[in-house]
Amino acid sequence: MNKKFSKPAKACALSGLALCTLTLLWYVFFALKEQPIPQQEILDSYRFQAPEDIEMTLKDIGEGQFSFSYRSFDGAVVNGRISYPAVEQESYPVLIGISGMGRSYLRWWTDAFKGRPTITRVNEIARAATDKGYVVVAIDARYHGTRKDPNKPLASIMRDLHFFGDKTDYEAMIRDTVLDYRVLIDWIRAQDNLDDNNLNLVGYSMGAQIALLTGGLDVQINRIIAVVPPHLDDKTASVAPKNLASRIAEPSVLLITASDDEFASPEENQRLYSAIASREKEHLIFAGGHILPADYINSLVNRL
Repeated sequence: MNKKFSKPAKACALSGLALCTLTLLWYVFFALKEQPIPQQEILDSYRFQAPEDIEMTLKDIGEGQFSFSYRSFDGAVVNGRISYPAVEQESYPVLIGISGMGRSYLRWWTDAFKGRPTITRVNEIARAATDKGYVVVAIDARYHGTRKDPNKPLASIMRDLHFFGDKTDYEAMIRDTVLDYRVLIDWIRAQDNLDDNNLNLVGYSMGAQIALLTGGLDVQINRIIAVVPPHLDDKTASVAPKNLASRIAEPSVLLITASDDEFASPEENQRLYSAIASREKEHLIFAGGHILPADYINSLVNRL
């Protein structure tokens, strides 16, 4: 006996079919596909020529802290802060703090910004590093903090990446920020009172991604501490840390990950750790998600 579908059932079936069709069309025409890139081609994409004079300007804001700005490889103005420990030294070790997505460099010096708490607790890392005699330096990534562009908000860059399959602005944002740090590192190495033999990169989330990429490009970095880096595959191959991990041979590396991170599975984190070439490396895993429990700070600081 033939059964007739009710009108609601037919409507549901048609809606489901339409949704499946739209999903298929999105996948075929918009979704990013994996596109592996030879490592040398990735390295070539990060080549840059720093200006002879980056026009570094520093403003004393008190308590051993200076705000600064400089011109990067492409003329873009980069803003940041540098702080010195209370005890003067002939030469200071340097910790370069690299912020997560959507976060300003100011997070490294404050427990809240515009009423929102610094949930990554990177200000505690900076404070502990200062107490240990480190100079702490941080800058804003492209389209972040003082470098926001009302014509190209971060939300639109991520929307284009995830929904429209356009990775152009996202990859440029990461790549150019890495190069901003490389220009900054060149300046640090030229300062007599900063120890270029004790240069440490510490990054959280997107900051960890940038720290690993920078360490894969600059063999003279001394230590990389990468905290919950997101997993990126070859859909965005040029900014995926896994593709430069084999070049991280000289720095010591501390990789800190979470057991239930929504941006990187335990298996992906382990593959990244295995791909890092350094013989002096350590992997710490904390229970929880992308925002780590407070005690991760002690484990990190004890290794500085």
